[in-house]
Amino acid sequence: MYLKQNVYVCLFVCLLLGNVMFAQRLTELNGQTTAHLRGLSAADARVVWASGTGGRVGRSTDGGNTWNWMQIPGMEKVDLRDIEAFDEDTAIVMGVGSPGYILRTTDKGKNWTIVYKNEDKRIFLDAMFFWNDRSGMVVGDPIDGRFFILRTFDGGISWQEIPVNNRPQAKEGEACFAASGSNIAAISPREAVFVSGGKSSRIFLRSDAIRLPLMQGTESTGANAIASYRINSTKKANRLVVVGGDFTRDKLDSAVCSISSDGGKNWTLAEVPPRGYRSGVTWINKNRLIACGTSGVDISENAGKNWKQISTKGYHVVVVSKKGNSVFLAGPKGNIARLNW
Repeated sequence: MYLKQNVYVCLFVCLLLGNVMFAQRLTELNGQTTAHLRGLSAADARVVWASGTGGRVGRSTDGGNTWNWMQIPGMEKVDLRDIEAFDEDTAIVMGVGSPGYILRTTDKGKNWTIVYKNEDKRIFLDAMFFWNDRSGMVVGDPIDGRFFILRTFDGGISWQEIPVNNRPQAKEGEACFAASGSNIAAISPREAVFVSGGKSSRIFLRSDAIRLPLMQGTESTGANAIASYRINSTKKANRLVVVGGDFTRDKLDSAVCSISSDGGKNWTLAEVPPRGYRSGVTWINKNRLIACGTSGVDISENAGKNWKQISTKGYHVVVVSKKGNSVFLAGPKGNIARLNW
């Protein structure tokens, strides 16, 4: 009898877990573009902006079901790898190479203003991040051995370069990946961290740079994205998750995800990692995360310790909406999806 009851309990648990994982499935949306998408931001469950190759920006006001695509005049050859959505009217988009551009619209993308331009041949912008509607930052690859950093305090209308001596020093062969606009994460209302990759892969805290236990050592390896979890807006984040790997061997799953429970001071590898290289990661709630890359999408139900693949389709970036908990993904050839959970 005891054994029989245990069997019933095990079956019930398995069915329950199976139903949970089955419920977490992707709905592929008609992105209506062939642009490769690495910029993605959701103001809420309805308003989603995306950006990508060929100077293209897309805007949806119905949760990604339909899209209005535009090509920003003069940006036809620019890869717009990150975007920040404020509402259905206002967004900021970032172009990576030389020249490096930041553009802003306040009229649904009908007109764009260049709010920052850098023609240094060495410039390469990697990721953009906003704490709120006013304060934001951009991180770029090192110039003269120091990471390039911009700040704004007026909602992206104007940008200031951080003085050279205040920029973090980079090691030889160390840079950031402009893979998903996810190199930066907030750990407090006024403080952020960012991650690097290449021959060295580190997390940069306010006063320290800590080596991450991730695959590294070549130009294609290292951290690609970081996600932080704060219980509320006034407390400092203690849960951090970093994903990466080797984008040239995207099915290798050794040392592709690392987690910290003390604000980034100490790190451990995931016990069951995502199924390969991952370029994007975000928290859905205090225990659940989703990560994506060119070899698939994974879900963790225990704060990044164990992952289960839910799709083998490739995506570059994943975001959770600023209001609510809607989850969207975007990737190669206009791939766009929404997570149902």
